[in-house]
Amino acid sequence: MAEIEEIPSYRRGQSGEAYAQPADRTEPRQISFDRRELNEILKVYGRKVAEGEWRDYAIDLLREKAVFSIFRRTTEVPLFRIEKDPKMARRQGAYSVIAPGGMILRRGHDLGNVLRVFERKRHLRAVEF
Repeated sequence: MAEIEEIPSYRRGQSGEAYAQPADRTEPRQISFDRRELNEILKVYGRKVAEGEWRDYAIDLLREKAVFSIFRRTTEVPLFRIEKDPKMARRQGAYSVIAPGGMILRRGHDLGNVLRVFERKRHLRAVEF
């Protein structure tokens, strides 16, 4: 088999002569969830599907952030969005859970702690004897 060479792209300098642009251009890469992050998100998602609260999801991988959207029905707007935004990593944390109106429910550096916003709180109830 013949090897495929990378064809350099050419630009024009100020003097008008063409020169090859370096192959390792610094274009922003797509942000994505890694396997560990997806495993944590899908564990919570699976539990909520089993409870009948959620039915569908979508994953958007953008240049600035990755978004896991959760739907009750496919045709609706997302109930929640779980976002990974590396630009916020040093400030308030790369992970956030956002409600439909855009209100941030929880933000942090650890995805597991951020996803705790979906845990049901056990309420005490009176027991009759």
